Amino acid sequence: MKDIDFLPEWYKSGRRRQVSYRTQCYVLGGIFVIMIVWNFVTSHSMSKAKAQVAEMKTRQTQAENVTAKLIELKNEMMLYYKRKGLVEKAGSKINIASVLAEISYLVDERIVLNKIEFISEKFAEVQSPQQANSVIRAIQSNLQINQESPIGDVRFKVLLAGVAVDASDVAGLICKLENSMYFSQVVLSFSRNIELDTKSVNSPRQVTALTSTSSITRNSESKGKIQVSKFEISCYLANYQEQ
Repeated sequence: MKDIDFLPEWYKSGRRRQVSYRTQCYVLGGIFVIMIVWNFVTSHSMSKAKAQVAEMKTRQTQAENVTAKLIELKNEMMLYYKRKGLVEKAGSKINIASVLAEISYLVDERIVLNKIEFISEKFAEVQSPQQANSVIRAIQSNLQINQESPIGDVRFKVLLAGVAVDASDVAGLICKLENSMYFSQVVLSFSRNIELDTKSVNSPRQVTALTSTSSITRNSESKGKIQVSKFEISCYLANYQEQ
């Protein structure tokens, strides 16, 4: 048998249009939902990216500040090391107090010093041509030869001037200086007997020290003058060695 369709064609066309419209609405609604979700995701991503960019800018600013501070500190350190080098170069690297204490220990009561002078000399001024390539090293202040540190190109000459009761006292002082670990190349510049006017001496202790051990000077002291030996000794501080 053959089925007879009593539905008119316009009705079927309308139903097909409704189904098509409904499908299109569903598709458009799905696309709209997808666009909303995509917009939300994109907005969230953009917000997150903006926050990261802002954070990166903050970190960049902090990094620039740290870099500027580091450069400033580096310049200060370079200036400090430069000044340190100048101070070390200009420094004498000698312990004046220890040297004066050694001189005070070596000079007895029969000698009165009126001058102690330290004179720095460059090695180039005192070296011979054969010694031009010598390397100068400083012995540390504790005088231990096995511990060395650079001293530069200067050495110190010490001048001791004063008066003694007798020339033998001057010779004794020279021997003490030669035996001391603090001094080397001890040389007597001059020594001569003179009459010292006791009235011109500022310190009575000096007169007492010079006259308390000599009978000759006691006889001269009654006339206001005493017989003494005037001297000057030069030596070098033994705080260096040549290699």
